[in-house]
Amino acid sequence: MELKIIEKKDDEIKVEIKGESHTLLNMLKHFMLEDEHVDIASYDMLHVSISEPVFYVRTDGKDPVQAIRDAAVKLTAECDEFSGVFEKALA
Repeated sequence: MELKIIEKKDDEIKVEIKGESHTLLNMLKHFMLEDEHVDIASYDMLHVSISEPVFYVRTDGKDPVQAIRDAAVKLTAECDEFSGVFEKALA
């Protein structure tokens, strides 16, 4: 995975996320939209095999970088919880 900041303002950011697909981007979007300060969280991927996705976030004034960090922490926690529950189910 490679990230490239395309545009950053006080309340908006566009990030190209190379090497990722709908799977990660949909989960990230889900957690972004749980943040009451996030007005828009979306991404555009013209075609999975010929273009890289661009993730867009607009907030009500919250630092969009911090909003992405917060969502990433929640996403990681969700994955960790699933892993733990899965291992218990196998025991």
